[in-house]
Amino acid sequence: MIDDFAKEHLHSDLREIREAMLWKLDGLGEYDIRRPLTPTGTNLLGLVKHLSIWESRYFGEVFDRPFPEHLPRWDGANEHGADMWATEHETRGEIVGRYRRVWEHSDATITALAIDSPGHVPWWPRPDVKLFNILVHMLTETSRHVGHADILREQLDGSTGTRAQYATPHHDAAFREAQYAKIERAAKAAVNKPDPATPSDGLRALRGADQDQTAMKRPSSRDLHLRAAAQAFSEETGAAGT
Repeated sequence: MIDDFAKEHLHSDLREIREAMLWKLDGLGEYDIRRPLTPTGTNLLGLVKHLSIWESRYFGEVFDRPFPEHLPRWDGANEHGADMWATEHETRGEIVGRYRRVWEHSDATITALAIDSPGHVPWWPRPDVKLFNILVHMLTETSRHVGHADILREQLDGSTGTRAQYATPHHDAAFREAQYAKIERAAKAAVNKPDPATPSDGLRALRGADQDQTAMKRPSSRDLHLRAAAQAFSEETGAAGT
């Protein structure tokens, strides 16, 4: 039985990881929160925009409690991927403020409904769900994107962590370069070191030869058929001679 303790536990973790997402923007200028930091264009403010849109849907229309504000589209031909980045006309305050209002709407849904309340996700293969499923899904989705944000922020100024009091201390450039070089050397050394769990070429060849020998010793179905026929013939001729 899924009880209220499970609901509160999941809800508490969701509240905490949302705050971690917004903390990733703290102290950064407009360019750094918006600029693409991976070849696919992933960026910090875009992750916040993406999460605000999808959390509003999952805790809104899925339970017939739609978020009351207009949201940017994500599903049209011209809008594909538009939820993952901010245009020059969208302000930080607008996106962050909307995300916080989505939290309030989601929290009201979570509080009002029982953990086993039914919902419907038309874009899922198994669309009939319960509040429990959506809580787990949004906690997983938000945590995944906070992990992305952690790496993006580290690229910008070296900071990592989920909240200010637990942030990794900032190290100087010399420390980071030395750490990077140490890990790089280990990676390169591992390339030329044989893995005892992986058979060498010689061992693979020996095993292949053993398998070939076994196959040669094992009679084929044709051989067995011929042997049976010869045995039958021998028995018939022996009986005739007798």
